[in-house]
Amino acid sequence: MKEVEKFLDECGTYFLATVDSSNKPKVRPFGTINVYNEHLYIQTGKNKDVFKQIENNSDVEISAFSNGKWIRLSGKLVLDDSIDAKKSMLDKYPNLRGMYDENDDNTAVLYFESTKAVIYSFTDSPKEIYSL
Repeated sequence: MKEVEKFLDECGTYFLATVDSSNKPKVRPFGTINVYNEHLYIQTGKNKDVFKQIENNSDVEISAFSNGKWIRLSGKLVLDDSIDAKKSMLDKYPNLRGMYDENDDNTAVLYFESTKAVIYSFTDSPKEIYSL
């Protein structure tokens, strides 16, 4: 899990894929990733469409590219409304504190469950680095 976090941290930006209510794919850039209580977390706002899409269908996929390698991370996202989980994320990304706070009703941190992460390259065999 730490290897997944490290890869995504080094990328800076990754792309999260969801589906909307019409089952059409939606992909957008994200930048928050955090390991807390042995789970891999992302963060968004509950008022955003992406959060509503995850509520309707928690199956998501992340993809990111760096230094000739890319990662595909797939799994289900589970909401963690605990203040400690939110605080851990916001402590890692203090620049988000202008928009989010661990005590507000908008901050959403979600962790991956039933997860598989694979790193690929154009020259090496795929490397499964995490599976739960």
